[in-house]
Amino acid sequence: MDLAYYSDYAVRLVNSEEPLRGTDALTSVDAVRELFGPASHAGSRAVEADVPRLRAVRTRLRGVFEAADEGDEVRAVDLLNALLLEFPVSPQISGHDHLDATGRPDWHMHLAEQAVNATAGYSATACMGLAFQLTTLGVDRLGICEAAPCRNAYVDTSTNRSRRYCSDRCATRANVAAYRARKRLESDRSGRSGRTQDAAQDATPATDR
Repeated sequence: MDLAYYSDYAVRLVNSEEPLRGTDALTSVDAVRELFGPASHAGSRAVEADVPRLRAVRTRLRGVFEAADEGDEVRAVDLLNALLLEFPVSPQISGHDHLDATGRPDWHMHLAEQAVNATAGYSATACMGLAFQLTTLGVDRLGICEAAPCRNAYVDTSTNRSRRYCSDRCATRANVAAYRARKRLESDRSGRSGRTQDAAQDATPATDR
């Protein structure tokens, strides 16, 4: 079981809403099933009630990312621990459907889909994956995109802890905006400098010119 992979469940859920843009993709049972993926048995169990349930979990998970992004490690851990207590995982050893090079079962850990509803199953998986990344990489690896108005969550798996944006698209947009801002500042400074020189020349007596 690649627990690191399951942290993407948390990221996908949080990013199904963009608060500053006023958009929300989590509006139907089909949207819930898309979060799970087409091959998920748990996703097929989704019902209308899972929409508001998952929205509530989404708000709490966003709180984890925001606390981490603000440097409040204790609060981030406390929020995630509360979710882990509410949505415990059910690990199982699996491998009958996966054989290694010698033809023997490739035994591995798997999160069993035995939750009471789709929300509980998704939340348990997402929180366990996020907890694994947090304890392995560090709380500071959970972040919120700096490219306004985007507030998407991300997990920084870079080797130099340098990630600041949720995607290459946001990074490019932020860099272009910063470049244009520098150019405007340079232009304003140049304009002010030119006006200052003109004013100085106008103030100089004609006999001194």
